[in-house]
Amino acid sequence: MHDLEQAIVPAGTFAMGDSSGDANLQDGESPVHTVALSAFSIDATAVTNLAFAAFVESTGYRTEAEVFGYSAVFHLALSAPEVDIMGVAAGSPWWRGVRGAQWRRPGGSGSSIEGLEDHPAVHVSWNDATAYCVWAGRRLPTEAEWEYASRGGLDASRYPWGDQPPDEGGRWRANIWQGDFPVTNTSDDGFITTAPVKAYAPNGYGLWQTVGNVWEWCADRFDASYYRYSPDRDPQGPTSGDTRVLRGGSYLCHDSYCNRYRNSARTHNTPDSSTANTGFRTVAVSGAMGSRASVEMQPIDPD
Repeated sequence: MHDLEQAIVPAGTFAMGDSSGDANLQDGESPVHTVALSAFSIDATAVTNLAFAAFVESTGYRTEAEVFGYSAVFHLALSAPEVDIMGVAAGSPWWRGVRGAQWRRPGGSGSSIEGLEDHPAVHVSWNDATAYCVWAGRRLPTEAEWEYASRGGLDASRYPWGDQPPDEGGRWRANIWQGDFPVTNTSDDGFITTAPVKAYAPNGYGLWQTVGNVWEWCADRFDASYYRYSPDRDPQGPTSGDTRVLRGGSYLCHDSYCNRYRNSARTHNTPDSSTANTGFRTVAVSGAMGSRASVEMQPIDPD
């Protein structure tokens, strides 16, 4: 049913938060604090189009983008007639609301996922991701699990591979923006939008592309002040809040605008939101953490 490659992350402790001075203050990446985690098994890659298609075929599930009839597409990735373009996103003029954009048609009605079976599924809301998890008998990672796994054993590092720039030596380590954001992407790394989930080398724990490519949903609600009071063992996020955490950045990240393609970087969105650069990966359900997560993360029927 869910047959993605797994990475086994050992129990351990790590320094959670921004240790390199790159934090976006409004995101709440501080204070750096020590967190102890139990061992867990996590998808080595983001959930692919092929895996998501198996879920949809098995259940008949309709994503929220399909139910709402639209989703957000980056302006240079549009593949839709003018009549389908609903307008510009407030504060983010590079985004367009596009009728018919959804996981099967990531650029709009003129696009498809043919040939993109090994790319991450996108236009997936938090609610959609949790529905997949319930079908697969899994759950979304907690924010602490995600960061610990992304670090790959390199505590306090900026990126999964260390502190070196993502293009050091002319060899790209992540799918991010190159050029003049948001006008020109030179695609020096070979990709304008999503890349195959194994396009770059894995980290020390065997996870592929935790930074860049697509944002990944976590189980936690978002609170910018959470690190000030979070538990030091197996934290599972605030008990209240209207938005959910996203991690890892995406193919649109660029230092001139969004430097969130880092291990400690965080952002958030409402659980019914979907975009062309948002996906997810899952964790095996086990032990006390698994039982709580599985109770909290029942799918919301978008119909």
